[in-house]
Amino acid sequence: MRRTASPFSLVVLGFGTFLLVLAPLLAWYVQPRAAVNPIDIDTTAVYTGRGSVFDTEKIETVPDQKITVTQRVRGNVEDSERSGNAVWDVVTTVDTDKSLPAADPHDALDVNVHRWVLDRETTEPVHCCEEKPYIEGEAYLKFPFDVQKRSYQWWDNTLGGTVVLRYQGTEKVQGYTGLKFTGSVPPTKAGTRLVPGSIVDQPDRPQVLAEEWYSNHGVELVVDQATGRVIYAQTGPRRTLRAPGGEKDAAVLLDAEKIAFTTETQKEAVRQAERDSGQLQLVGETLPIGTAVAGFVLAVAGGVLVARGRKEDGTPDMAETPDMPQPTLTK
Repeated sequence: MRRTASPFSLVVLGFGTFLLVLAPLLAWYVQPRAAVNPIDIDTTAVYTGRGSVFDTEKIETVPDQKITVTQRVRGNVEDSERSGNAVWDVVTTVDTDKSLPAADPHDALDVNVHRWVLDRETTEPVHCCEEKPYIEGEAYLKFPFDVQKRSYQWWDNTLGGTVVLRYQGTEKVQGYTGLKFTGSVPPTKAGTRLVPGSIVDQPDRPQVLAEEWYSNHGVELVVDQATGRVIYAQTGPRRTLRAPGGEKDAAVLLDAEKIAFTTETQKEAVRQAERDSGQLQLVGETLPIGTAVAGFVLAVAGGVLVARGRKEDGTPDMAETPDMPQPTLTK
């Protein structure tokens, strides 16, 4: 008896086998290539809080001022494509109500312009493409993909160095759960600034190259685990001036216990985190698992159909055998 498989059973078996091969490809090949930092990023984060600010017109520190920090990040697509990395230009401004709204970032109370170049897959700093300053550490504007529950070296641009941020558990932001990291910065000399001597208690000197000191009451970040996106940020900067070689602060430029993401910035960060982590989960978990299950079911079904086959026997059935003459016995 000879058995042959129907075309349908072969199609079912072949498609099931294809899905079984596709499932690990989605998880091991497609998903890692979907987890890359964009080159066309254009985002704005706004922090607000209250604190003391040095008023350049009054030549004194004014307390209890509303402080707004605006950080805009734009990707330089041309430089990114040429280098193969993500090249992000960052403009950070500090304002009080007195300097807002500003038609130009340089009209702000303080402005900082720099460029961060990062590996698109690992988020590690890359030193090329007119990077400024020389950024180090494991994370800056965002964490790497697949954030681990451990301490990270976070780049603090005001400090000009890294800060250890320690994992502190999970926390919800606008109903979305992220990983919480905290750290602080002790008083550290961060640079120098040419100022009138009277500001640093040296009235007899018209100008002094004063020391600029920086510390931070506390840094708190809540991060989306899948994408590394910061969905909540809080900082407490303190910037002061000291006379050259001085041991005490002579003037306070900025001092705020808490400056944090506005509600609007939190909501937008959460929206983007949900979208991006959902896409990563789709190609990294949902599709591979669904594809594997469907492939297994189809492969088994196709195998059963092929095994049954279709009878094609060349010997006639007994019921269809024509009458044959019976042999006659003769003596």
